[in-house]
Amino acid sequence: MNILSTLQLSSPVTPINHPLLSKKEIQLFIKRDELIHPVIQGNKWRKLKYNLINAQKNNSQTILSFGGAYSNHLHALAYAANQLGIQSIGIIRGEAPSPLNPCLQDITDWGMHLKFITRIEYKQKNVAAFLKNLKQEFGEYYLIPEGGNNAEGKKGCAEILSELQDNYDFICCEIGSGTMFSSLIEHNTNPQTQLLGFAVMKNPQLDQDISDSLISLKKQPAVSTAISTHWKINHDYHFGGFAKTTNELNDFINTFKRDHNIQLEPVYSGKLLWGIFDLIQQDYFKPGSKLLAIHGGGLQGIRGFKDY
Repeated sequence: MNILSTLQLSSPVTPINHPLLSKKEIQLFIKRDELIHPVIQGNKWRKLKYNLINAQKNNSQTILSFGGAYSNHLHALAYAANQLGIQSIGIIRGEAPSPLNPCLQDITDWGMHLKFITRIEYKQKNVAAFLKNLKQEFGEYYLIPEGGNNAEGKKGCAEILSELQDNYDFICCEIGSGTMFSSLIEHNTNPQTQLLGFAVMKNPQLDQDISDSLISLKKQPAVSTAISTHWKINHDYHFGGFAKTTNELNDFINTFKRDHNIQLEPVYSGKLLWGIFDLIQQDYFKPGSKLLAIHGGGLQGIRGFKDY
């Protein structure tokens, strides 16, 4: 895969200096996955990596996946497939905007074929009969679930842990589909490290879904039973729901960039860092704690907001 030669791996880890951190005696570092690549950055690349490798091994000529109108996942997939000479199909939730938004325009320019379906139809994205109908329409394809949420996606996300040179008391990440967070839970081998996820949407079922997936994983004979139990999901920082934001969050993101030269965005990483700083203010972490936040990328989504 010659696309690998264009990636910055492993991504760097940046220490953050801030008066609040000094006051509370907390060390905070950011795993800069947004620097992996200008387009296929963050956990989007990590979730695509082994899916793309499998598609090539299977001699698949077409890759199909799902997403919304500002999908970071489809944006990264369209670019990667274009670079690899593989056809791609994106099944988009909702009506086609006119004109296309910047994300969909990029996707189209990179050759991805778009099919817009209703939100009711979209709920069938994991139903075998629905997927069979798509094969009748488009022919054979390699399927990547929405957000890259499959075993290959988790395998790629696990490489974050193997890249770390230091130990941390807390590893924090944003949670959308839960792919990355589940992977960190499954592959964390340090019993002293707690995994803290920040839900970016209203999803009270999220904790149970991840618990169920871990129970199912433990039942597999080839899987170690030493899966971490030191994890928690915080639901207090979704700011009203997926892709919802506030003036306070916008100001935080702009101030963070000014002070630390790190660009955040309001869908994922902005909520993550806001939540971490708010918990530090509330003394959630003991003095002396060492925290790592994983920047999930997705910076192309900023174009959907007017405040950055």
